[in-house]
Amino acid sequence: MKRAILFFSILLIVAVTLGGCCDCRKRSKLEKPLVGTTWQLVQLMGTEVAAQGDSYTLVLHDNGTISGAGDCNRITATYTITPSRSFVISNLGATRRLCPNPDLENAYYDMLESVTHYEMDAENMLLLSNGTLVAIMKVVEQ
Repeated sequence: MKRAILFFSILLIVAVTLGGCCDCRKRSKLEKPLVGTTWQLVQLMGTEVAAQGDSYTLVLHDNGTISGAGDCNRITATYTITPSRSFVISNLGATRRLCPNPDLENAYYDMLESVTHYEMDAENMLLLSNGTLVAIMKVVEQ
């Protein structure tokens, strides 16, 4: 029940944020840069994820590539972003090691390939697929 309330609360916040969205708004001073920051999954489709070490991470590089990890596999991809915060991940590739949690890892990959937009909330990156919140990633302090 608590997870459902949290999911719908976050969804409401995203909807309000998107409703008042314009390119001219001032960005929060707490907002981390999308590119060059290490992001780690904390929620996938409304379910908390207890990622450990460098699992379920992404780093967007300024050359249009992504590196990171799933549960135990390394990933690479390409991405495009626009000023209106559209975000498309393509050409996702991963190593093929057998992981302890292949279902979660596959759901993570599917989510990445479905992302259409992102929003920032201080140290969180909210990933959306056609307006639906699909994941929350948090800054990993180096």
